[in-house]
Amino acid sequence: MCFTRKTSCVRRRFREFVWLRQRLQKNAVLLQLPELPSKTPFFNMNNPHHVDHRRQGLQEFLEKILQNALLLSDSRLHLFLQTQLSPEDIEACVSGQTKYSVADAIHKFASLKRRFPIEDEEKKRGKNDADSDSESSSSGLGHSSDDSISHGCKASTVPEES
Repeated sequence: MCFTRKTSCVRRRFREFVWLRQRLQKNAVLLQLPELPSKTPFFNMNNPHHVDHRRQGLQEFLEKILQNALLLSDSRLHLFLQTQLSPEDIEACVSGQTKYSVADAIHKFASLKRRFPIEDEEKKRGKNDADSDSESSSSGLGHSSDDSISHGCKASTVPEES
């Protein structure tokens, strides 16, 4: 599997990064994966220092992951970085439980900034609970359209030095 887009902009919650790391570690048992930034009980979304520190830690995690050829072969990583699919939808897609192949899902859902249609229908019916986890993060891996700025993504893939 290769990346089908030059750049990607997705918003991910911290717990989704935790999920990704667990799945990558499970599939690459002999590799030592980089650590995620620590999850502090007093994380404050209103504190720019906390937010920037976590964003930088998540960015470093992704940059290290993307340097490993074995990890790059994991379809979950591609779906995680190129679509807004939830971890549950990613697992379903990778295990063949959806009508979409991994490449189809990336092609169809990467530019739509949405999840599988069934999930959208369930939300309309009110079956999905509100997300109570207040922590969120953007992948910061670039942008795919002009509206990406409103989604919190940065055009640069390398943190600026000051």
